[in-house]
Amino acid sequence: MNHAELAAFLRSRRDRVRPADVGLPAGPRRRVPGLRREEVARLAGLSADYYTELERGRGAQPSTQVLAALARALRLGGDERDHLFHLADRPLPALASGPTALVQPALLGLLDRLTTTPAQIITDLHETLVQNPLAVALLGEMPTGHGPHRSFVYRWFTDPAARGIYPAEDHPHHSRVFTADLQAVAARRAKDSDVTRLVAALRRRSAEFAELWEQREVALRRTDHKRIVHPSLGVIELDCHSLFSEDGRQRLLWFSAPPGTEGAAQLELLSVIGSQDLSTMPDRPERRPH
Repeated sequence: MNHAELAAFLRSRRDRVRPADVGLPAGPRRRVPGLRREEVARLAGLSADYYTELERGRGAQPSTQVLAALARALRLGGDERDHLFHLADRPLPALASGPTALVQPALLGLLDRLTTTPAQIITDLHETLVQNPLAVALLGEMPTGHGPHRSFVYRWFTDPAARGIYPAEDHPHHSRVFTADLQAVAARRAKDSDVTRLVAALRRRSAEFAELWEQREVALRRTDHKRIVHPSLGVIELDCHSLFSEDGRQRLLWFSAPPGTEGAAQLELLSVIGSQDLSTMPDRPERRPH
C-alpha cells in the first residue's frame, strides 16, 4: 500500500469537490474551495479521525467498503476509482452491484443536479449507493456495510420497522410491487449469485414473500405514486420516478409532486427543516394523518 500517494490523491480530490456538488452550503467562513476533511468523512460514513489519518499517510489499509464509500463521497470517475483501489492495494470490485459498486457516472452527474427534490441511486436489488440531502431528510440514511440487510426489499420482508415509512394500508401494494420487480431482475440476471442468495434468503425468512414469489408476477418498478410517512411532516404524497442505467443494474430515483399540491408544499418545507425531527419539539400541535 502506498500511504503517501494515497494521502496525496485523497487531498487532491477533496480540494476539487465544491460543497454545492454534494448539497452542502459554502458558508461565509470557508477558507478552502473544496470540502473539509470532516465533510468527506461524514459523506463516506467514516469518523473524522480515521479519514484524517488517511490523509496524513498513516493508519491501517482501508477496506474495500471504505474505498468505495470514499469514491462516492469524492465523486470519482471510473479511472479515478480504480486508481484509488490500486494505491490502497485492494482488488477492484464489481462495477454494477453491491455495496462497493461504482456509481454510474451519468446517473451521478444527474443526481448532482437534482438539488431541489429528493433523489438517490440504488442497485437493482434496492441497495442504496448514494443519496442527496433531501433524500436523507425524506427517507433517512440507509444502512452501510454488506449482507442482505443492505437491500430495502430484504428489510421490507424481514424487519417490521422498515415498513414504517409507508402507511399500513399501502403495505400489500408495496409487497406485490417489490416482488414483481425482483422477479424481473432475477430473470435478467439468471444464475447471478447475488440475486439467487437474496431470493433464497427471502423465501426462507418471509412466508409473505414466498407466497407472492410463487404467483410469478413480473414488472420492473418504473414509476409509482407513494405516500411516505415523515416523522415531522406527516404523510407526504409523492410521485416516484426511475431512470435506469444502460445495463439496468442501477437506478436513479427521484420524488416529485405537482405544483400547488400539499405534497409540493411539504417538499419545500422539507428543504428547510432537513433531517431535523420536529415531532420531538415541545408545544408542537398534534398532526393528524392525511
